Amino acid sequence: MRFEPVGIEIEVDEDKTILRAAAEQGIMLMHGCKEGQCAACKSFLLDGDDVEHDRYSTFALPDYEKEEGFTLLCRAHAYEDLTIELLNYDEEMIKSGLPIQEAAVEVISKEYVTHDLVHLVVKLLDPTSSLKFFPGQYVDFAVPDRQATRSFSMANTPGRNEGLLEFVIKIYPDGLFSTFLHEEVAIGDRLDITGPFGVFTLRDAPQSDLLFLGGGAGMAPILSLLRSMAERGIERKATFYYGARRRKDLCFEKELSALADILPSFRYVPALSEPDENDGWDGETGLITDVVRRLENDLGRADAYVCGPPPMVEAALELLPTLGVADKRIFYDKFTTTGDADEQ
Repeated sequence: MRFEPVGIEIEVDEDKTILRAAAEQGIMLMHGCKEGQCAACKSFLLDGDDVEHDRYSTFALPDYEKEEGFTLLCRAHAYEDLTIELLNYDEEMIKSGLPIQEAAVEVISKEYVTHDLVHLVVKLLDPTSSLKFFPGQYVDFAVPDRQATRSFSMANTPGRNEGLLEFVIKIYPDGLFSTFLHEEVAIGDRLDITGPFGVFTLRDAPQSDLLFLGGGAGMAPILSLLRSMAERGIERKATFYYGARRRKDLCFEKELSALADILPSFRYVPALSEPDENDGWDGETGLITDVVRRLENDLGRADAYVCGPPPMVEAALELLPTLGVADKRIFYDKFTTTGDADEQ
């Protein structure tokens, strides 16, 4: 495979998707769900056309686009040499990938931090190894006895509690991994993971302000980025807007407040869309994107990082350019759902 306009060449086996083969060789191509649903990895075939796709959503790749030569790298298997035009790529990140590893982990703790968010902590079973990753990345968890995986972002940093990995996972009714995590996973259990994946990582732009916008389990990668900033002494002006329905849906409040003492230019702004009259809430109310619209009027100097449920991400992607954020400076992770209503 030759990728243009970056001029990178790799070899790809037929049994692997192009995206997976690139990741295994340290090439970080833009992607999101890896399930053919989000279109983040959509690219164009400049030369060659012998490509077959695993199952994907026609919302991500309509039939007419496929006929024109577009492809989803996360679902594409190549059967001849190809030249591919990357439509969405990050020159800072593309050659900075880490090798994909497979590892076994043991569950150390499983704690509900809200009624539907679980703080899961695991440790690597091999004491001589470590899983290298960039803050903001994720790993795939294998679902035992099912040919399926689910993806979750690390909430910790590589240097924090070495050998441990933290996750904040939303529990969906009847979700495949949700049911497994809620009903079966216990302390001491072994799980298998693969990673790291993802490009939701902090770019080096010391003159730019930072705006983080999250909801639900989007807390995890943003928390990882903020913890990394604290460890590294990054003093860029940063604001974290986090949306929840009610006060009981907020988590990590003490740590986020404490970060303001460590990061002098950091501000945490939670907002409730449906505050209960018994909450005693005197903070911001409304959809989190509406709160951002109300409180921010000029984000021309900002990099924006958005992570959470698809409706929130879509609303943010429409809003942020109107407030001055350049399209190429908006980085996002959009959680998608599978046919069994599970998280991805």
